[in-house]
Amino acid sequence: MYKTLTAGLSLLLLVACNNQPSPTPPNETSAPENSISSKQYPKPLQKIFAKHGGLDAWQKMHAMSYEIVSEEDGNEAQFIDLKNRREKIEAPTFITGYDGNDFWLDADTSIYKGNPIFYHNLMFYFYAMPFVLADDGINYNETAPLEFEGTTYPGFQITYNNDVGVSPKDEYFIHYDPETFQMAWLGYTVTYFSNAKSKKIKWIRYDDWKKVSGLVLPNSMSWYDLVDGVPTKPRGKTEFVKIVVQEAPFEDITFEKTPKATIVERK
Repeated sequence: MYKTLTAGLSLLLLVACNNQPSPTPPNETSAPENSISSKQYPKPLQKIFAKHGGLDAWQKMHAMSYEIVSEEDGNEAQFIDLKNRREKIEAPTFITGYDGNDFWLDADTSIYKGNPIFYHNLMFYFYAMPFVLADDGINYNETAPLEFEGTTYPGFQITYNNDVGVSPKDEYFIHYDPETFQMAWLGYTVTYFSNAKSKKIKWIRYDDWKKVSGLVLPNSMSWYDLVDGVPTKPRGKTEFVKIVVQEAPFEDITFEKTPKATIVERK
């Protein structure tokens, strides 16, 4: 999978984006507290949520953890508070987290060259599709279908309100199987480093699912090469193991700064 799991940021640059930066999820945006099933979503998107276990089931969950497989560098474990998106990431050469107020890093900075703020919730956002697309501050518009190997996948463009996260100009494109309404593809653009909208869409294929606590979540996802902006063939796979999704929240100590960690200043 990854070539440099210990580098955090470069992990995504290498595998996901063909040496281009990855998108930044709407960081520090809490999950909705009200009954999200009562909100108005496009009907096809409602069917996608239902196919993956339903928004009511997702809302009941408070905690998620998993490991990202890396045979070369050792697995990376991630722990997420689903209600306020606190997080801790443990890799063989670094530990980083967000305690609800501060980002912190426990690593030898002469070796670790990642950006903990950029990396916060990044893989979680990809992993927790499609449910994270029910967060507040999101706008939905139908988009052109994605054609791949003779199948037409309808989809929606996802945009964010200007006050959402550190990179609200990012866009996502969710495409689904027209017969089953299961999520099939995710497109995304990158604006974190330029603060300008991008027309370059990267693509991830979702075709390997696993049921966890009643929710249908990725067992793995595949990053695709592009030709003229269209996905052509897989170029890398991200695998997940030891997946836990539960109603019981993690203890607060899970996300507290480790004794050797330093606070990462926001820029």
